[in-house]
Amino acid sequence: MPIMHDFTGKIVVVTGGGEGIGAETARQFARAGATVIIAGRTAATLDRTAEAIASETGSTCIGIPTDVTEEARCIALVEAVDTRFGRVDVLVNNAGGARQVPIRQFRSDKYLAEFDLNLHSAFYCARAAAERMIAQGEGAIVNVSSLAGVHGTMGVAPYATAKAGLQMMTRVSAAEWGPCGIRVNCVAAGLIATEKARAKWARAGFDESGATAAIPLRRAGTPEDVAQAILFLAGDAASYISGETMVVGGGPQLRGMIDVD
Repeated sequence: MPIMHDFTGKIVVVTGGGEGIGAETARQFARAGATVIIAGRTAATLDRTAEAIASETGSTCIGIPTDVTEEARCIALVEAVDTRFGRVDVLVNNAGGARQVPIRQFRSDKYLAEFDLNLHSAFYCARAAAERMIAQGEGAIVNVSSLAGVHGTMGVAPYATAKAGLQMMTRVSAAEWGPCGIRVNCVAAGLIATEKARAKWARAGFDESGATAAIPLRRAGTPEDVAQAILFLAGDAASYISGETMVVGGGPQLRGMIDVD
């Protein structure tokens, strides 16, 4: 995919950056000239991804093991980046995940854990990064949500609710921090065929072709599709866009009263 953005000299932090959408987003930022810091729980995964990105792109990419469900760890992550590089230009709150359990069977502790991972982590990281960005007079934050947070999805109620909350937090933080030069936007990803997702689909016997038949573009999305949307919203091309949620889902899935060609 051709480079469409320029982040030369920018310091970018991507949570959940060890694999999937996060890793691809980090790779695209590095290709566009940024210094990229990826955060995640597993040090070995971060090291492997960071080494591969640095080798491929020639840009600096480092991993910082971080459990973003813990506020103190999020603050420490931002402080470590600020101490080493002197600024934080872009934060991508990508960490997230869902358990597929009906509402009546969802344990309360697991329910709360979904919010810690999908909503509270973004709040902790964004608030810590915003302090640096306010001092700089500029910065961009991109939160990664889901179509589940737009339309709802049965079987993942806490995840869908947390992602809906993330979209509202995007709007409110954009309004509060806009006068300080900070833009905050959100990407709502649809059916995205990451390696982990494809493995999960195979185990569950998920019918990808059947599912994508309802998507106007007739395919699942790729991590690159989401990453390019994130780079757009983080970059100068979106300098007058803030508080918005961009859906990356292959088109509106509408039903009509007549058949159309």
